[in-house]
Amino acid sequence: MRDSRTLSVGLDVHQEAIAVAYAREARDAEVVFWGRLGTRQSDIDTLIRTLTSKAKPLVFVYEAGPCGSWLARALSRQPRRCWVVAPSLVPKKAGDRVKTARRDATPLARLRRSGDVTPVYVPAVEAEAIRDLARARADAIRDRQAAKNRLKAFLLRQDIRYEGRATWGPAPRRWRAAVVGPTPAQQIVFQEYVRAVAEHDERLQRLETELREQVQG
Repeated sequence: MRDSRTLSVGLDVHQEAIAVAYAREARDAEVVFWGRLGTRQSDIDTLIRTLTSKAKPLVFVYEAGPCGSWLARALSRQPRRCWVVAPSLVPKKAGDRVKTARRDATPLARLRRSGDVTPVYVPAVEAEAIRDLARARADAIRDRQAAKNRLKAFLLRQDIRYEGRATWGPAPRRWRAAVVGPTPAQQIVFQEYVRAVAEHDERLQRLETELREQVQG
């Protein structure tokens, strides 16, 4: 059963500011744009105190984005809840391409009130930590591949070719140890590219070890 006292609060969350709009539970109630505030904990506390004086319980809603889940956890303490919704699942009006803080916060409050948005899973701190380790591992793989591509491109420009089958591994590593660049400057470049690949290998190994240990724990 819906609580007629509930206040649906739409948030448009950005790195430096949060836009706020709220709607009372009655369908004919006007959606009010409250304004903007900062992203510090003191700013969030001020918003909660102000809105709690108007009605409670409070239900906050905002779109998932690069700012993470810290805000959802901060807003989900009783008697409050916070919904995080996938941007792709938020209904949009056809042809509505103009994005402003007011126009993003206000529809979220209205959609939460009408029940036309569905929250997604908000991971606990420990689960998000594992996700961050996995993201760091994926970044390390991409960075290592980019370093390998730069090394291969350099060797190709100098027409220095490895005749074996495998591109990476012990045998190519031994071959690269004996390579001498056409000029002293190019030898420095070559050595730096080789060192970069090795450093990315070590970084990836560290992250994979940590990820295995964290998952097992």
